[in-house]
Amino acid sequence: MRIDLHAHSTASDGTDSPAELIHAAAEAGLDVVAITDHDTTSGWKDAVAALPSGLALVRGMEVSCLGHGEDGYPVSVHLLAYLFDPLHEAFAAERQRLQQSRRTRIHAMAERMRADGIGIDPDQILADAGNVVGRPHLARALVDLGVVDTVSEAFTHHLSPRGPYYVRMADAWLDDAAAMVRAAGGVAVIAHARARARGRLLDLDHVRSLAQSGAIAGLETAHPDHTETDRRLLTKLADDYNLFTTGSSDYHGANKTVSLGANTTAVEDFHRLTSLATGVPVVQR
Repeated sequence: MRIDLHAHSTASDGTDSPAELIHAAAEAGLDVVAITDHDTTSGWKDAVAALPSGLALVRGMEVSCLGHGEDGYPVSVHLLAYLFDPLHEAFAAERQRLQQSRRTRIHAMAERMRADGIGIDPDQILADAGNVVGRPHLARALVDLGVVDTVSEAFTHHLSPRGPYYVRMADAWLDDAAAMVRAAGGVAVIAHARARARGRLLDLDHVRSLAQSGAIAGLETAHPDHTETDRRLLTKLADDYNLFTTGSSDYHGANKTVSLGANTTAVEDFHRLTSLATGVPVVQR
């Protein structure tokens, strides 16, 4: 089985609609794909409707969080939440808060650019993005304006945490987010914890404390932004604390060069994930 547990659609910052994502997963020869848009479940319904025979869908989300950084300061972290009940009151309220935080943040970043003479229209970006807006929407606008040549170039300078226009989101604390996922019947997995190219890193002692408490069930180890050394490090940590491991593409369509199925999850780890979930089931025709 080929299982990819991290992919994005236009419901957040991908370029494929949820239906197109499902078709792309089938074309890529996947047996299982997860839709994990940032801070929203709005793509779930269309993804389910597009599901062909032979492809299983894991409904999930990537939650924006803060954790303990290696340098002692809070650092941005992403938590993958799988198979949770979308109607769970506290977690639904957190999604709404995060979505508003995203809009406030992107508007502020666009205003900083406009003050610097870049012809960005904050209101138009928010209108075009829909419910969930992120830095890739700004990046595409910068490409359209000719300010940069590619989305990657925009992230290297204008949108980098070390860049002149960056604004931090008001993210949930990692422990609280993991607790909400569990309360909603879902399974919590820390995403790309050693993605060094993205900047500062999560302190692995924070990961260990979450594993010891049972707040998280797994670690995303095989990811395009992880070196082989870091994959081995995370796999060893997962073994030490009886966590399952996942592999994924973190597919964003045309916003990234990575393809669906670039990394995959072992069948036994997938079964461990699904055995822990009580929110919603895996969908298969």
